Amino acid sequence: MEIDIGISKKDRKAIADGLSRLLADTYTLYLKTHNFHWNVEGPMFNTLHLMFEGQYTELALAVDLIAERIRALGYPAPGTYAAYSKLSSIKEEQGVPSAEDMIKQLVSGQEQISKTARSIFPAAEKAGDEPTADLLTQRMQLHEKNAWMLRALLSK
Repeated sequence: MEIDIGISKKDRKAIADGLSRLLADTYTLYLKTHNFHWNVEGPMFNTLHLMFEGQYTELALAVDLIAERIRALGYPAPGTYAAYSKLSSIKEEQGVPSAEDMIKQLVSGQEQISKTARSIFPAAEKAGDEPTADLLTQRMQLHEKNAWMLRALLSK
């Protein structure tokens, strides 16, 4: 059945493509954060272990919201490591970095998701896609807050 939600097919496709990149970034950061949760060591272990758990749990919930918005726009949501690898601007970690490097990588990842979300916003605004704009605003607010909280751990 044809979709008729007041957004053209062309605009829905552009927004869904952007959201697919956001989904890939979010899933990649989820995986990285969960990995760091498992493998963090050092004097800040308990603080970081708990912080990372809260962040990866939130990211796990976010991937569902983003994927469901892509589906509501009428497009399939990417759902494989191969697809995420092609779409994500966040790189996976191959080893086990120090706790401080984990924090730095997660700051960068949180900031990247904010940038990815921000890059989609003009297409959503142009199309009058308030649900996507709302989702993007919530994602940016959360990721910018997380980046700030992680950066605060690096203050000397």
